[in-house]
Parts: sequence; C-alpha cells; structure tokens
Amino acid sequence: MRTLLNTLYVTTPEAYLSKDGLNVVVSIKQEEVFRIPIHNIEGIVTFGYMGTSPGLMKLCGDNNVSLTFMSPHGRFIGRLQSGTHGNVLLRNTQFQKVNDSEYALHISRIFIAGKINNSRAVLRRFIRDYGEDVEIQVVCQHLDRSKRETLQASSTEELRGIEGDAANSYFGVLGKLIIQQKQSFQFNGRSKRPPKDAVNALLSFAYTFIANEMTAALEAVGLDPYVGFLHTLRPGRESLALDMMEELRAYLGDRFVLSLINRRQITINDFIAQGENGFVLTDSGRKSFIAAWQNRKKEMIIHPYLNEKIPIGLLPYAQAMLLARYMRNDIDDYPVFIIK
Repeated sequence: MRTLLNTLYVTTPEAYLSKDGLNVVVSIKQEEVFRIPIHNIEGIVTFGYMGTSPGLMKLCGDNNVSLTFMSPHGRFIGRLQSGTHGNVLLRNTQFQKVNDSEYALHISRIFIAGKINNSRAVLRRFIRDYGEDVEIQVVCQHLDRSKRETLQASSTEELRGIEGDAANSYFGVLGKLIIQQKQSFQFNGRSKRPPKDAVNALLSFAYTFIANEMTAALEAVGLDPYVGFLHTLRPGRESLALDMMEELRAYLGDRFVLSLINRRQITINDFIAQGENGFVLTDSGRKSFIAAWQNRKKEMIIHPYLNEKIPIGLLPYAQAMLLARYMRNDIDDYPVFIIK
C-alpha cells in the first residue's frame, strides 16, 4: 500500500513558491518563510495569485508532486501534474470501457448506489447517537429505496434522476445534524455557485479537496482522471475523479463539515458574506479547516474490502487502485467504499 505523505497548503495570498536544490521554498515579499524537501510531500495547494517559479514546476513534475492553484477564497483555478503513470494498456482499456454503454452504466450504478448508501449511513448514525427523528427516518427509508432503484436503472438519464431526487431528500434534512451553533449555521439545502450560506461554503470547500485528491490518486495508479463514466466528458473536467468521489462525499466531506461545526472548530466569524457571491472562508477560517483536514487524513480505519488498516487520507488511492484492478479483470467487480 502507498505511504501517506503530507500535502503542503500555502494559505498566504502573497506567498511565492520556488526551488532551492531539492527543497520547496515559500517566500513572502522576497523573504523566505518556509522550506521543505520535495520528497516529504505528495502535493502542494496554494491559495493566491503570486504563482510559482518554472524551476519548482519542473521539480514537482520530476518527483510526481501535484501542484494545485486556488483563489484566495478557495475556488479552484488549475492543476499541474506530471505525465500519467502506469501501463498504457490500462489506459487503453479505460477508453474502451467508457465507450461500452453497458459497462459504463454498470459502474455508474455502483458509484451512485455507494453515494446514496453512505448518505443514508450518515443520517442513521445521527439517529443512533441522538434518538429517533421522524423526518430523518422517512428520508432514510427513501434513500434505501433509491439505492435499490439505482441498481436497476436502465439508462444514465434515469440514474441521474434517481441521484438528484435522493440528494434533494438527503440535503433537506442534513441541517438537523447540526446540534451546535444552530442559529449561525442554518442549512436549508444545497447551493453551489455561489454557496448561499456558511454550511454550503464548507461543503464546497471539502468537495474541492476530495476531487483534487481523487485526481492525484487516479494519476498515481495510471488511470486518466478526465475520462469518466457518469459525468460527461468536457475539456478540463476531471470526469472520472468526479465519478469516483461520489462514494466518498458523505464520509470524507459531509461528516467532516458537521464535525467542524459541532465541535466548534469553525465559527460564523470564520466567514465573509459577499452578497450575490455567497459566503467564503476568511484566512483564519481556511487555516482552521486545513489543519483539521490534515489531522482527519491521519486517522486510521479498517478498509471494508482490503481488510487492512489504512489512514483515511489513502481512501482515494485505495479506491483508484481497486478500480484499476477491476478494469484489468483482476477482481470480479468494483468494490465501492461502503460505511455502516
């Protein structure tokens, strides 16, 4: 199994990244403030517009370290990654499978069934911890039916319809799982562009991180993250990463956001309301989020299929590896990540 390395998050907008030998150097106003050997990290995420030197870009490419650029408010700008690794035969198989409508529908059903199951598990855990809630229980029953319908969907369009209906039901009660700071963090459903409240801002930020790490994981096992089964192909769109992160949204994203709020690791003072542009995290809020995210990635779980203890941060890699095995016919089906 792959070793979990650190991701370097550069949150100061005025920071400029460069190289010194085999070291990543962070400077602010031409003064060095931090350095780290390149072999100690697997990715760099920088929030700002000052940029990086061409030398550092080459150093990252030579050492398979991804370099992701975000705006100061956390919106994705772009990503630099070295060439795709792995056997060209695996990528050729991927391209063939994407064009096989029956195969694509089968794997898409699995992704969405996993997503719905894990969303239901988040709600069921709340009921176990805090007692019965009629509205949440009704949604759990609806999600259980939706999961079964997903596995019987006869087309991608039908699958998307089931997914959308299930998501609306799930997000319709997710706000009930906020038990601390309820007045400050009211949530009445998912809004994306822009996020209309602080909870949506946190969810969008978490999903961006998951997508970035899923993309890096797919690159690492030799799959093309831009060629997916469910999300339509579009220039610059990491369709397979978006497909595969569906099963991880509830576990890695939603539960994490709820924990941040309920443990008061994030407060409403960590946000700025920008009118029609929605809510964004402040610099201090972003740092609190990233610190908690890094700690969460180090927590250990037993992977339900591999039956191995792995850090949570390696889940994207584990699932990417299993998908590659399935495409090579090393295993009979893709073992979607399921929580109970």
